[in-house]
Amino acid sequence: MINEALLKLLVCPQSKEPLTQIGAELVCKKSKLAYPIVDGIPVLLVEEARKIS
Repeated sequence: MINEALLKLLVCPQSKEPLTQIGAELVCKKSKLAYPIVDGIPVLLVEEARKIS
């Protein structure tokens, strides 16, 4: 789980919109990308994100 204060600072690198944590991913609704959290560290690389519907 990502610290709430940190989560408020993180944005999607593509859309610059806020992210929401869902399980082990940070999700951006606008860009429809889900960024993985690996060993407690968010990987905010568009190349590593998966597309969501």
